[in-house]
Amino acid sequence: MKNLSLSALLCASFFLAANADDTQIASAANIHVDVDEVVAAGTVAPVNGITSSGQPDAGALRVFADSGYVAVVDMRGPSENRGLDNEQAAVEALGMEYIAFPVTNQNQISFDTARKLDEVLQGADGPVLLHCGSGNRVGAVLALRHSLGGATKEESVALGKDAGLTKLESVVRKRLAD
Repeated sequence: MKNLSLSALLCASFFLAANADDTQIASAANIHVDVDEVVAAGTVAPVNGITSSGQPDAGALRVFADSGYVAVVDMRGPSENRGLDNEQAAVEALGMEYIAFPVTNQNQISFDTARKLDEVLQGADGPVLLHCGSGNRVGAVLALRHSLGGATKEESVALGKDAGLTKLESVVRKRLAD
């Protein structure tokens, strides 16, 4: 089992499982998943209605669909290689909604983008997979979204890291400081 950092444990206390009947506190550390592990496990569960990942393949998309996910939010730009001939068609063939939400440069790591993502997530009628190439952009935007919800700077960064934030941490910290 992975050792959780103190910040992850503190951040985890702010997230309840998406199912209102589930009184168990969900760990923020499982917001981001490895798509190969999802395929191997054959199941995946959202945290607060979302899961973050890098680029899913067809097998991972099938597991998300079979696990009750209703939408896939793709934060990759149109010219980025997805390893699939047509991700939108693959997602829709599995009965999920495909939402193109490109975040292609650091200027788009913003509170405006976080608000727009929040609108997308609020409009979903079930669990949503958010992905980019690695999860870094997803984690960055989710960190800012968490801040909009009242989280402190450090809670926001911790959530972002738990959702895949890596190289964009300095950009997130700058936005949070502005």
